[in-house]
Amino acid sequence: MTKDNEHKNIPELRFPEFKDDGEWEEKKLGEVADIITGNTPSTKEPVNYNGTKLFVSPADIGGNRYLEHTKTTLSDLGFAKTRPIKANSVLFVCIGSTIGKIAQNRFECATNQQINSLIPYEGYSSDFLYSLLEINSSKIASKAGNHAVPIINKTSFSTLKMIFPPSPEEQNKIANCLSSLDEVITANTEKLEILKGHKKGLMQTLFPQLGEQVPKYRFPEFKEDAEWTETRLGSIGEPLMCKRILKEQTTSYSKGGVPFYKIGTFGKDADSFIPFKLYEEFKSKYSFPKVGDILISASGTIGRLVVYDGLPAYFQDSNIIWLGNKEELILNSFLYHCYSTLKWQTSDGGIIRRLYNSDLKNMKLKYPRLKHEQQKIADTLSSLDDLITVQSEKIEQLKAHKKGIMQKLFPAINE
Repeated sequence: MTKDNEHKNIPELRFPEFKDDGEWEEKKLGEVADIITGNTPSTKEPVNYNGTKLFVSPADIGGNRYLEHTKTTLSDLGFAKTRPIKANSVLFVCIGSTIGKIAQNRFECATNQQINSLIPYEGYSSDFLYSLLEINSSKIASKAGNHAVPIINKTSFSTLKMIFPPSPEEQNKIANCLSSLDEVITANTEKLEILKGHKKGLMQTLFPQLGEQVPKYRFPEFKEDAEWTETRLGSIGEPLMCKRILKEQTTSYSKGGVPFYKIGTFGKDADSFIPFKLYEEFKSKYSFPKVGDILISASGTIGRLVVYDGLPAYFQDSNIIWLGNKEELILNSFLYHCYSTLKWQTSDGGIIRRLYNSDLKNMKLKYPRLKHEQQKIADTLSSLDDLITVQSEKIEQLKAHKKGIMQKLFPAINE
């Protein structure tokens, strides 16, 4: 940003045709759009629901910019009891733990009371308003304060000040630029979902389903081989975990330390570390995973998997476990994908809050006798996992690119 722009409402990056248009103008949201707070028809009256009208809740918002489907629908009768929102409005969550989430609706809809919708007045672009609120969503959310239930009511929301280009043409140019990026992100997200769906379908054909002893599809060279064998996990190895690390043995500084993964950072970046000397001592004296062992989250979200790659790292006892599989019967590369077929739940179908060693040992799986077949299945699914990872990384790069452009296209709002 130049010195001339330093204290002005002028973005760092401006399209050439607007560079002489002067400063952006500060306006309240209520001055540029009609703001409608949603409401919920009585759930005690079933006739209000299960129709063709979309009814948006915060759970429907997230991921893609545009809303085309909702978990709940309203009947014409129920819809008549709401405050309808016309297509291509901007929906902003203003209450609860998901405050700050934002979307645009493709079709006419209604929303619940946690959402304030903005219907722009003439001269203001809905697409521009979406991007303006998107880049400022965290700042807006911070206005909710430290209440038990965070909330920005309609009055407060309407008086929030934002800055706008002086001409509708500049609004539209910025909106079109960012909308094009969103379309690319959406297309790549849809491709990612297709890959995930393909993998799910492949898993269903490459592994025997309930009551079956052979899969629906078997590679030609194994078609005449014996049926798959069923076993309990306890028969191929004992559940293991690292030696307990005490809080006072950890530090938040990474220099000279080894990453210590707790259940909250499992599969992410570590925020705790232990001395290298302690790591070496515990690694040599107590249970420690070998390269290729599959680490399993045993609390929180049960069944998250990380394959140990051999790099220096330590893992929280009891919350992160692995099976000491010597690969005599089942290859770890195949076992990894087998884990994805297991139901991490109690015998009555409830959710397991903690995966105990006995739970893991008693879980059953099926596997082909020949390790060559195990490896072929593992290689096929791992190749697909690689494609999914590459596609996921591409989406994150696109989002980062968009964020960088937005930061230059919009002037910073003074606190």
